[in-house]
Amino acid sequence: MRTRILLTLILCSSAVWAADKIVPPNIKVGLWEITETHNMTGMPQMPTIPPEALAEMTPEQRAQVEAQMKGSMAGGQKTTTRKSCVTKEKLEKDSVFGDDRKECPRTVVSSSSTSTEVKIQCKEKEMTSEGTFKFVAVTPESVKGTVRMVMTGEGRTMNMNVDFLSKYLGSACGDVK
Repeated sequence: MRTRILLTLILCSSAVWAADKIVPPNIKVGLWEITETHNMTGMPQMPTIPPEALAEMTPEQRAQVEAQMKGSMAGGQKTTTRKSCVTKEKLEKDSVFGDDRKECPRTVVSSSSTSTEVKIQCKEKEMTSEGTFKFVAVTPESVKGTVRMVMTGEGRTMNMNVDFLSKYLGSACGDVK
């Protein structure tokens, strides 16, 4: 059950770009560095994830789960940095930072080439999540934003706050996808 909660948190926070009617942001294509500051409250102590659950995850999901468990899932603030390759195709498909999930429908509150706000609602078996994702393309080489989620399930309420700053590194992505 706790593994499902953790996966829901990660997938909800990374899948917000797939909503309908999002205007592609006016940003450069190529390699981006994303620095996220995570803060969780109300999260239960996380046990070790069973090997069979880890085996079912993609390498990216496994890395995210392991990174989250090292700090922010324990209820503190943690900063992580990752790289992402932004392509023209990802911008056109609204999938710069994630793919659509049927259990997490999103409503576009507002969207322009410089800013977007999306409301998210997820319904998993034992848990619901609601929140907002906002971003601002400060320049074509700089994006900042927030994710604010409230999750309820197993008789508790958890809050996830993520602030992020993304900066353009260059047109060549190398091995980064």
